[in-house]
Amino acid sequence: MSLQNDDRPALEITRGTATEEELAALIAVVSDAYAAEESNAVAEEPVVSAWTRTQRSLRKPLRRDIPWGRFAR
Repeated sequence: MSLQNDDRPALEITRGTATEEELAALIAVVSDAYAAEESNAVAEEPVVSAWTRTQRSLRKPLRRDIPWGRFAR
């Protein structure tokens, strides 16, 4: 099973000959399992403590490509 550009799973039967009923059952089971997995896959909200919220952020590094003062050449 692989994802195509439209984000739908693609099935490829590589062996045997499946009837239309077997293919329909396979597609129904795989689609249901895919939908259930997708609905359960939720990102958790990060927990931010009061200490983290009040901390001062780190200083950005100096840009060495911008000359300044009498040190510019």
